[in-house]
Amino acid sequence: MWSAVHSGLQPSVSADHSSVGSAAAYLRFEQEQQAQPGVRGEYSLYGSSEIPGIRGFDRNALAKVGTAIDLQWQGEVWALGLNPAYAHKPDDDKELRIDGSYLAAAAGNWVLGVGAIDRWWGPGWQSSLILSNNARPMPALWINRNNTHAFETPWLSWVGPWQFTALAGQYESDRAVPDAKLIGMRFTFRPVDGLDIGLSRAIMFGGEGRPEGASTIWNALIGRDNGQLEENDPGNQLASVDARYGFSVGQQTMGIYGQMMGEDEAGAFPARKSWLFGADWTTQLFAADQQWFVEYTNTLADDFLGDAMPNLTYEHARYRSGYRYFGRSMGASFDGDAEAVTLGAFNFLKNGTNLSAKVSFARLNKEGAIRTVVPNDEIFYTVPDVDQNVTILDVGYGARLFEGWLDLKLQATDKKIKYLGGEKDQWSLGAAWTYRF
Repeated sequence: MWSAVHSGLQPSVSADHSSVGSAAAYLRFEQEQQAQPGVRGEYSLYGSSEIPGIRGFDRNALAKVGTAIDLQWQGEVWALGLNPAYAHKPDDDKELRIDGSYLAAAAGNWVLGVGAIDRWWGPGWQSSLILSNNARPMPALWINRNNTHAFETPWLSWVGPWQFTALAGQYESDRAVPDAKLIGMRFTFRPVDGLDIGLSRAIMFGGEGRPEGASTIWNALIGRDNGQLEENDPGNQLASVDARYGFSVGQQTMGIYGQMMGEDEAGAFPARKSWLFGADWTTQLFAADQQWFVEYTNTLADDFLGDAMPNLTYEHARYRSGYRYFGRSMGASFDGDAEAVTLGAFNFLKNGTNLSAKVSFARLNKEGAIRTVVPNDEIFYTVPDVDQNVTILDVGYGARLFEGWLDLKLQATDKKIKYLGGEKDQWSLGAAWTYRF
């Protein structure tokens, strides 16, 4: 499963730029360690004064206090991960969890698995419009390619290295339509060096009182749903297209990227669009390596190019708890009807210590309306319930400590953010310690 990482490293390694050499060397080391047959383990302990409502690609715990053991076994064909955890005072009232656990097996050049693992579909650093790690990972069955090598046939070799992932999971029971189902698909390819293109799709269907037979799945897959009466509507659909182009600038690297997501489709293309644009680049300053990014996100449907259509993104007339899992958006953490700009930087010191900082200027729930249904008050819904402008600052520090690794994180906002579940404190200070064995 690390073959995709290996293929992604090739352009950077061949470029032999000192600014990316240390990162490439670290990824090669992790690849070799994780690919070796055997057993590995981690123990983690964390605590936080508040559970952050806004998250990015870097993970934050979804509980105020918790501990976990992560055991990994890698064989020639099979792989197993067990990650039992205890979470004290979580937002979703689920103290015992096995997020990150899985069982997978290789069959030819395909990997079939079952488990609850985080996914991030898109090139963004702060947000992914269609599937991110903002919510807890959903238990699912999945299949993906093991080695991402290109087609050997001349008429398809232009696609370059490619990956395909398909998953099928089930939502929680505490929602407007209990036990709804999810099908997700993503196809990525690299037709030329530096250009990565992704096509993604997510389909909510079924659940209590809703059809979920073969004909329902087929109608959803071919898009035969828009314009139908509610009782015949097979589900809620999202689709996205994303691209990133990376290139060298002297001895440094730079990339530009974008993502477009539609809530439904018009013909064969997504409609009611949300947008994400960004750029990232590297520098070498003060005897350290830096990674910078700037990113714009707009989840108010058709607001960027056209007439705004509020209360559509991540919402649905039938699935009234929305495209959320245990109260958190499965896409952008700003949720729907939001507009935000994020500036961020990571600083990697030679001794392995790292620093990070980012600031987001966001307008949440721009239209001030909400139609999300919360069936269980014990689950904190991080859905902004009023129109509000907010500035969010995140600062992080990581270093070795007691033969393990310590992460310190701070999130501060200029005001308390108002959500359907209540208000979040303006300050969130957290620490996590991880030990490998």
